[in-house]
Amino acid sequence: MNLVEVRSESRTRDRVRLAVGEQGPVSASALARELGLTAAAVRRHLDALEEAALIVEHEGVQGLKRGRGRPARSFILTDLGQDEFRSTYDGVATAALHFLADQAGEGAVEDFAELQIAALEERLLADVEKRLATAGADPEDLDARAQALAGALSLEGFAATARPVGQGTGLAGIQLCQGHCPVRSVATEFRHFCDAETDAFSRILGVHVQRLATLAGGEHVCTTFIPTGTLGTGPPTDEERARARPYVIPRTDHTADDERLER
Repeated sequence: MNLVEVRSESRTRDRVRLAVGEQGPVSASALARELGLTAAAVRRHLDALEEAALIVEHEGVQGLKRGRGRPARSFILTDLGQDEFRSTYDGVATAALHFLADQAGEGAVEDFAELQIAALEERLLADVEKRLATAGADPEDLDARAQALAGALSLEGFAATARPVGQGTGLAGIQLCQGHCPVRSVATEFRHFCDAETDAFSRILGVHVQRLATLAGGEHVCTTFIPTGTLGTGPPTDEERARARPYVIPRTDHTADDERLER
């Protein structure tokens, strides 16, 4: 393999890794469709990423099958894989916030988090409105706003997607998933960043949203539930959250495509 081929292989592997971060848990066949690669090529890159401990097989995803009823393997980023996204200055930022807390109290850190998220909210809102206007979408359409927010978040480095759940029921909603958090190391120790971000999402979308999981809390993705059903006037109950998990999502049946790609 010459230098050009090595560089091409590396770029493709990075695309696969980024796609796992954004869409995980995700199968090889789904990645192949998304990236325009063969299933064999994707599996080769997945094997290399798994060997490097950058991704890991995800257990517990229901409803995905491949050939003769065998469950399809799906993958998510490991902590090391998440670290690949991180800035080398994360440690300095965390130390600075600890210093601020020691010198001025926890309230000063909370004020700082609010200030940072307010600036992020301003950028996100401007981007959301721009995306809606460009698409000619109704600014009151919650699904369109959620999709626009996912796009705006991805532009900010959050690798976000918005997926419908519970369609046709009173539990209908949208799962906003963030496969990466640029401030994960800071938010792990100072959770007010997560709380302030959730409040910002509520203001941008104009509805009460519920944070179900966070990368800072040890999950492999940040997940926010956006209610759209008739029962969506407040935060989801424990039963609703159990029935509207982020990865049990009604989709077009791609079973036949999966089987062809896996062969």
